[in-house]
Amino acid sequence: MKIILLILIYLAFISLGLPDSLLGSGWPAISKDFNIPTSYMGFISMTIAGCTIISSLFSSKLNKKFSTQTITIVSIFLTVIGLFGFYFSSNFHFLILSAIPYGLGAGAIDSCLNNYVALHYKARHMSWLHCFWGVGTIISPFIMGYALTSSNWHNGYLIVGFIQITIALILLFTVPVWKINKLLTEERTVSTGIIKTIKLKGVPFVLIAFFAYCALEATTMGWASTYFFEVKNISLDGAAQFASLFYIGITASRFLSGFISDKLGDHKLILLGISILTIGIILLFIPNSNIVSIIAFIIIGFGCGPIYPSIIHLVPINFPKEYSGTLIGLEMSCAYVGTTFMPPLFGYLGNSIGFNIMPIYLLFFAILLLIFIEIMFRLTKKNTSNN
Repeated sequence: MKIILLILIYLAFISLGLPDSLLGSGWPAISKDFNIPTSYMGFISMTIAGCTIISSLFSSKLNKKFSTQTITIVSIFLTVIGLFGFYFSSNFHFLILSAIPYGLGAGAIDSCLNNYVALHYKARHMSWLHCFWGVGTIISPFIMGYALTSSNWHNGYLIVGFIQITIALILLFTVPVWKINKLLTEERTVSTGIIKTIKLKGVPFVLIAFFAYCALEATTMGWASTYFFEVKNISLDGAAQFASLFYIGITASRFLSGFISDKLGDHKLILLGISILTIGIILLFIPNSNIVSIIAFIIIGFGCGPIYPSIIHLVPINFPKEYSGTLIGLEMSCAYVGTTFMPPLFGYLGNSIGFNIMPIYLLFFAILLLIFIEIMFRLTKKNTSNN
């Protein structure tokens, strides 16, 4: 039954990944349809991320009152409301409104499930959990590409909306499976204050590192399609599908890292990931080569793969377990601060200077990530000697 429960958790993370790549892959067509500047995608991503920050900060309190499965199911239905809102949108303002329920739902799923897996499963399961998030993000650009070819971007959101409903119903009808694991009730009794958690040695540094990583990932994820369209002069539907290259890289990496994560440990996996993604960023500096750019985005995704799940998984190892729920909620909040403000900033710079500045922008956050994650590991070294 525990295996079935793990499969259900993986399925929930597919549902988390499905909408994440829709906006970026469909945005060139959306902005053209509504006759709005390309940089306006930042307002929508800011709304989504702002709502995820709110739900992430309250995730620990939600876990005290409700079970993980209840939070997950309700949250998926919230994302469905957002997706259908995008489908029915006839103007930019309705897109902003529809982003609210999606953001609230995504933040709750992310925080609660990450905390549960970090507490009760080994590192490989955390890698594979986020691998299934990648499966969802890979599927969506192809759905959007199909929708753009056969009809319009609205239908891309409609298709994903129905997939989300199916996943939510599966989770709803399998609630008894969740109840088998008694640890689900135990986790709701653990909660600590935000201020007290932030004062722990090393916490501010891991939060900044997570912010930097998510800024890098979200910028790549959200603007890859626009980069191919604006810089490489690839068609709208082609650019939407090429956006999946990053997700292919990140998903393959998380699948493979699951086999070595328990042996290498979180620290080595993070350093390995940073090294690989830096190579991909450097390749983007090579001009006038679409093939090299395609390879570069796959490599960047491959490097990103183990970083996010490793930073999450190290929480109950590097810090007292009773702080896990609150700290992971804080990490999710910092993550979404990065995804809220940094991709829109890139959009502004792209419109002002040119979208070919992407490799410089990404390299800055890669360096920031490396510096602060190393400081965190040095401050908590006595707790990570097994890594």
